Amino acid sequence: MTDIAHKRFTFDTVFDDHGGMSAPPRVKKNFTLEELEEAKAQAYAAGEQSAVAQAEREAAMALNTVGQAIHSAFSTLAAVAHEHREGSAMLALACGRAIADAALDQFPEAPTQAALVALAREVEASPKLTVRVAPHLVERTQAALEQTAQAIGFPGQIIARADAVPPAAFLLDWGDGRAAFNPADAAARVTQALEAAIAAEGLHAEPLAPSEG
Repeated sequence: MTDIAHKRFTFDTVFDDHGGMSAPPRVKKNFTLEELEEAKAQAYAAGEQSAVAQAEREAAMALNTVGQAIHSAFSTLAAVAHEHREGSAMLALACGRAIADAALDQFPEAPTQAALVALAREVEASPKLTVRVAPHLVERTQAALEQTAQAIGFPGQIIARADAVPPAAFLLDWGDGRAAFNPADAAARVTQALEAAIAAEGLHAEPLAPSEG
């Protein structure tokens, strides 16, 4: 019996839905020099586009990182600037208080005289004006107020009396009204007002970063 050489089944036969058979397209194994050059150029272009895309992604990431760093730096600078403004304001307040304290030590009767001048219209019809001050300032205040009353044309009687109040503090009574002053309380109110102003300025201060557009 003669042996018949059998062809190995290569699974390259394709069956369609109607039972028909067709062979798959054969892959070209031999290429011309032009085809090789074209394929090489396409591969190079694809690789170049991929590298450019990767570089663009990396650049975008770097810019985002730089933007975050700048934003953080501006936030830090804003906090430092606010702290500097607060420190400067408090230093100015301390200097002003020191100057005011020195002035009040030198002229403790001055606040009472200033009050009388400011209240000239209020007290002009009063027959008597009583002022309470620290015991060691009674005579000095009496003389100062009499001089001020003469200057503003106040014809009523002025009586200075001793009371347990701090130096330069006073309580002025003209029957129809009162006025009082305490250097410590006044300094505390100024400090509170300044602190409130600093806090408000800190929330609405001019931004350090330039606005867009």
